[in-house]
This record gives sequence, structure tokens and C-alpha cells, in this order.
Amino acid sequence: MSSLAWIDFDEAERQRAQRIMALFQERETRDELGLGGIRDSIADHLFPGTSTIQTRLRYMLFIPWLFQMLEGSSAGADQLASEARALENRLANALKAGGESNGVIGRDAGADLQRLPSSVYWAGLGTWGIRLFPGSTDNLFSSMRHLQRARPRVRESEDSASEAQALQIWTPTLPARPTDLLDHTQFKLSLDEAQFIIDRLIAHQPHSLLAFLARSGSSQAECDNIWEHPHLADFPDDARTLVGHGAIFSSVMHGASLLYNLLLSRLRDRAEWIEKYEVRFAEWQSSLDMAGIRAWSLDAFWAAIDHPAHSIRPAAKRFVAEWLGLLTAGNVLDGALTPAARLVQDRERRLKTSQSRFANRAVRDRWTGASGVEPLTFRWAQAKSHLRDLASAE
Repeated sequence: MSSLAWIDFDEAERQRAQRIMALFQERETRDELGLGGIRDSIADHLFPGTSTIQTRLRYMLFIPWLFQMLEGSSAGADQLASEARALENRLANALKAGGESNGVIGRDAGADLQRLPSSVYWAGLGTWGIRLFPGSTDNLFSSMRHLQRARPRVRESEDSASEAQALQIWTPTLPARPTDLLDHTQFKLSLDEAQFIIDRLIAHQPHSLLAFLARSGSSQAECDNIWEHPHLADFPDDARTLVGHGAIFSSVMHGASLLYNLLLSRLRDRAEWIEKYEVRFAEWQSSLDMAGIRAWSLDAFWAAIDHPAHSIRPAAKRFVAEWLGLLTAGNVLDGALTPAARLVQDRERRLKTSQSRFANRAVRDRWTGASGVEPLTFRWAQAKSHLRDLASAE
């Protein structure tokens, strides 16, 4: 049946495609040197279901609650999509009425909001096992009427129970929707809501660092990087190893990003930009733990970060290996004709072809002076915010 076409596709592939589509729309994930697959593999191991544009944790409950209001409707797919948008806009107003301002998606845009909260959190809802329906929101709207008709009314056998589960949209343990949700609401979780989310993480992402931190309550760390966490020694072995790899990778490759910006600044002949990146590049070099970097095993790194949702291209691995080789040999210098500069320029040219900023002056002239200049943190900021919301439940 065409209304159930989503069932015919492999769920892992569908979720991978949804994550990729979401990443294309996140400004923070712009990837000038082709390191995004590596970055996201690490982030999805440590903090699965998060993304850089998530704001507050209770949206993981708001979205199911809003979509539950549409269940039983006889409206068509387009009308359901319109009604869902209206509900999400009403939610923004209810949050503002409840005194919330920080983290309200659509606070300023109102009805003109382009990126709805449901699209921001949809993949995460599936990853955490809150959403059981395997398709997109459009798939859901197209299938809604059939799902209502097809659910077994009586569960007399294991087969009928299995069929009922397959037709569920949300996990049956979802907490009850507040009656005043669309009048005034807040981001603060109740204790039952917080425990529900922790239970979902433990059940569906048991080996993740996010589940460990949520369960253990080690959520009050205000460190900027996960490898600076005060309870790092208590992390599970695999997570602690991966965090260590992430720390070195972030440190090593930050220099390539800084050099990229410095080289472009020189081509643009912008003195203030040049000075800024020369200073930052020198500070980066002086901060490196070269003993740790020389002891770092790339083979162990690639094995540790392997993730079914991300395919890391051989060219990306070569770029990392060549940059690391130059660094350990002491050949990462900031001159325009150095091997390091040629490596960075060649990498960007191969990735962007005719849109390369090094090869296309018109594209370069539109550059605003900063591209990926901050060290990689693997979505720790978003995970930290979610853990803070869990810890603040009452």
C-alpha cells in the first residue's frame, strides 16, 4: 500500500539519511576541510540524538505531545502539516507566556519560522526510542489515517501485539501531556519526565556517554570541553578512550582550520584578520602536547570512532594522516608556500572544486573572515544543556 511505503525501507538507512539532511541545514556544521564525518562519528558515539541546533531538553516531550493532538484527525497530509505548524507556533507563545525566553525556538520569527522544532528534534526522538514511527514528519502525515484504522483493537495473540507495536507512533510510556500545554508552559522537567528520558537513554543508547552521565547525575560540570570533565576518571573505559581520542583530534586539526583562515586572510589582504590568525596560530602551536600527539595511534583512533551512520572517506583519512605527519615532523609553519599550506589548499580545492575560495576570487571575496575557527567539541555544549535540564527537574 502506498500509504505504508515507509515500512519497506531499512530503518538504519532512513535515520542516517535524516541525520545527513539535518546536518546540511545547521550553520555550525559547515565543514571547510572535510572533517565533518569524523567529527559527527565521535559526537554520535558520545552524545547520540543531539544536534548543534537543539536548545532545551523538554522539546523531546513537547513534540510528541503536540503530534498526539493530531491523532484521530481525518484531515489530509497537507492539512495535518499546517495544523502541526500552528501547534508549534502556539507552543512558542505558551513558552513565552510561561516566562521562558532562552531557547524558545520561534521566539522572534513567530509564524514565519522556517526551521520548526519538530524538524530539529525528530531524528533524536527516534534515536532515543521516544518515536517508534520510522519515517519523516511528511511520512507520518501521509500515513496518519491508515495508522488509526489499522491498529488492532484487541490483542489476543503475540502476532496482534507485535502488529500493534509496529503501528505505534510514540512509546507507550510517554508521560501524560499537561492540560495547559498551549496556554503557558516552561522548560523545567518534572521528576517523572526526567526519569522517563533517562530510562529511554539507558534502554536505547546504553553504551553512550550521554546515558552514563544522565544516569549517574554527573551533570553539573561547567567545563568547555568534555575531556575537562571533573569526573573523567569515572567514565566507562570505552567512553574515556573515545574522549581522549577526541581531545587529541580536536587539538591537532584545529591548527589546519586556523591555517586555512590565515591563508585566506592573506589572499584578501586584510591586515586585522591576518594579525588575528597569526596570533591564534602561534598560540595553538605553543599549547600542543607534542609528547601525547606523537604517542597517538591513528589506527586505534579510526577503530574507536567507527560508526554505522557515518562513512569516513579515504581522502579525509589521508588528509588527517598527512597533517599529523607534518606536525610531528615540525613542518607545520604558517608560510604560504609551506607543505602545510599546500596541503590545506589542495584539500579545500578538491572538496569545493570550482567554488574553492583559493581558486575562485569571486567566492573568496564573499568570505567574511571566519570559517570553522573554533576547536571541535563534539556537541558537548548541547549535551551539557540537556544534562543540566535533567538535573534541574523537580
